Amino acid sequence: MRILIVNIIRFVPIILLQVLLLNNINLSGYLNPMLYVLILLNLPLEASRTVNMLVGLITGFIIDVFTRTPGLHMGACVFLGFLRPWVLKLLAPRDGYETGVKANIAGMGIRPYLLYSVILVSIHHLYLFFGEAFTLHGWIHTCIKSILSIFFTLFLIFVVQLFGFKRNAGRL
Repeated sequence: MRILIVNIIRFVPIILLQVLLLNNINLSGYLNPMLYVLILLNLPLEASRTVNMLVGLITGFIIDVFTRTPGLHMGACVFLGFLRPWVLKLLAPRDGYETGVKANIAGMGIRPYLLYSVILVSIHHLYLFFGEAFTLHGWIHTCIKSILSIFFTLFLIFVVQLFGFKRNAGRL
């Protein structure tokens, strides 16, 4: 129950930051930061695929409402939620993660968290921007937009992670 309350408390400011500030950043159509993926990245490691996809559905729906993109963010977030357990399993230490370890820099370490977030943010952004374009015509523009947005989103995620770092932040 405590984990649910903590995640809801984190959910609201990230969504507000996304819809009130970050959605208004658009550098010549090439830079679209999507910090809201942090909500999905930081779900507990033990969260089931169903929980991941449900949180992705809710998060994506809320972003879609504010950006007037019916289903686009929701599809990308549900896809991220679907793939997250597989990526965590792929990157897990040989003995697996200890019970109670959080999905953040403090819990996973910098290198594993960097790889984890790069993979999932890249998948999310590519799904989102190619879904938005809905064509391969102009694919170079879409790739450039995706890459720049991936880097900026990862930068924001790491800024939030570093400012949110606490001594015992690696455990529940």
